[in-house]
Amino acid sequence: RTSNNFTIHGLWPEKKGFRLEFCSGGKAYKKFELQDHIVNDLDHHWIQMKFTEQDAKQKQPLWNHEYTRHGRCCFNLYDQNAYFLLAMRLKDKLDLVRTLRNHGITPGTKHTFDEIKSAIKTVINQVDPDLKCV
Repeated sequence: RTSNNFTIHGLWPEKKGFRLEFCSGGKAYKKFELQDHIVNDLDHHWIQMKFTEQDAKQKQPLWNHEYTRHGRCCFNLYDQNAYFLLAMRLKDKLDLVRTLRNHGITPGTKHTFDEIKSAIKTVINQVDPDLKCV
């Protein structure tokens, strides 16, 4: 699968600077029903790129993995639906394509890692983003 925008990798809660993982609280991941509106929203914003669209929506492997690994760590603040809705709201709010474009960073142009990082920091309260080049 391909995308013409950034996708979500995960929403990782932290406590005092430490990323929380594999917490035991909260309920286990419950697959979304295919008719649930959130499935299409997630498939648009949180694309499971290693899987066909049909397998991704039916089996939901990435969403399951991310919620099991990280989402359950904030169950006292967000249930499963709220966790995924928050991640999608944050993606829309940060709008990395627009942010990069506003800093002259567009497809086909060359920029340093630091230039990209600096542009992103302008929309995340000057916090260093967790970036990787693949």
